[in-house]
Amino acid sequence: MRRLLTDLLVLPIRFYQGAISPHMPPACRYTPTCSQYAIEALRKHGPFKGMWLALKRIARCHPWGGSGYDPVP
Repeated sequence: MRRLLTDLLVLPIRFYQGAISPHMPPACRYTPTCSQYAIEALRKHGPFKGMWLALKRIARCHPWGGSGYDPVP
């Protein structure tokens, strides 16, 4: 069940990476990108903690936030 929920949450991220992101200018402040970070967090920590980590990362991604290498804990 956990794997199914994780895969369902990854689908819209993959859609974004393939259909939307290529048409936008590169603006990522972090490595890995927020979308790749979200996928890694979901796969490593499961759907609930993974989404929490991804949302926290997206909330930090603003002009006054940090930048640089930020791996999934």
